[in-house]
Amino acid sequence: MQRIIQVGTDKILSLWDLRGMYFLAFEGLDGSGKSSLMVRLESELKNRRLDFIRTREPGGTSLGERLRDMILEKSSCPPFPRAELLMYEASRAQHVDELIQPALKSGKWVLTDRFSASSLAFQGAARGMGWEIVSQLNQFATDGLSPHLNVLLDLSVEESRKRRGVRESQLGVQADRIESENEEFHQKVREGFLKAASQKPEEWLVLEASKSTEELYLILMKELVRRKWLL
Repeated sequence: MQRIIQVGTDKILSLWDLRGMYFLAFEGLDGSGKSSLMVRLESELKNRRLDFIRTREPGGTSLGERLRDMILEKSSCPPFPRAELLMYEASRAQHVDELIQPALKSGKWVLTDRFSASSLAFQGAARGMGWEIVSQLNQFATDGLSPHLNVLLDLSVEESRKRRGVRESQLGVQADRIESENEEFHQKVREGFLKAASQKPEEWLVLEASKSTEELYLILMKELVRRKWLL
């Protein structure tokens, strides 16, 4: 039950409001269930009357969405790896300054489908651009902002491919340029995420994405309660 307390003489706040805002990034291979878990958490936050925004990378802003189209489209002139990395970072910089930081400053939770760890995994590990240079560019693009928690939905490359195949056949959603990379590329992405999680375990929650959305949601909620972000 939501508890109410009196603050001063006339202002009433819920204890949920006093817990503050938090920034969560959901990471993982395509088809790992990030969107489904985010929708489930959104419902919980709505029930608790907590303000939040949901966003994604690349994208989240008008500029970011235009860059997203250029990054992900299949074309005869795709960006080279360095250009691809810089396009992601440009989208991220705009995302932070225009959307994420203002939302956090106004007391809103921020839920994003991918953030800086994705560049470590996709460009740093899979593209071979190097962990250190990507970390430095992430630091610059985000102005030092990091999620309070990265939620990694860890899934095998084989299962990711199967789920994407179902999505394509049932919904007619075609694989984009990054999704169309070979299995070796996606295996390196998975390893990149696990490396990032192992380096700063206090900032990560690694979930077995083969579990159902409800099972994953219950584990996530247990973690948010453990951290005292939700009561």
